[in-house]
Amino acid sequence: MSVRAEIEQFIRENFIFGEVALAPETSFVEGGILDSTSVLELVSFLEERFGIAVEPDEIHLENMDSLSRVEAYVLRKQAVAKA
Repeated sequence: MSVRAEIEQFIRENFIFGEVALAPETSFVEGGILDSTSVLELVSFLEERFGIAVEPDEIHLENMDSLSRVEAYVLRKQAVAKA
């Protein structure tokens, strides 16, 4: 399963109720999918599942506001960890 697919599965299982279209660029905040508490839950999931350390100053919309942004963030963190 791809990084994006795992993130989407987590979002759907924990924060979306019913059939909701979720495009890669759909804003989690503007779409009412995540609030500040659920972003922290997402961060915990990312750290545990992908073995990355999310720094407090990295928790912002540019990294955490859509499937594509979260995926890109995880891939960057994994690449840095491997270097």
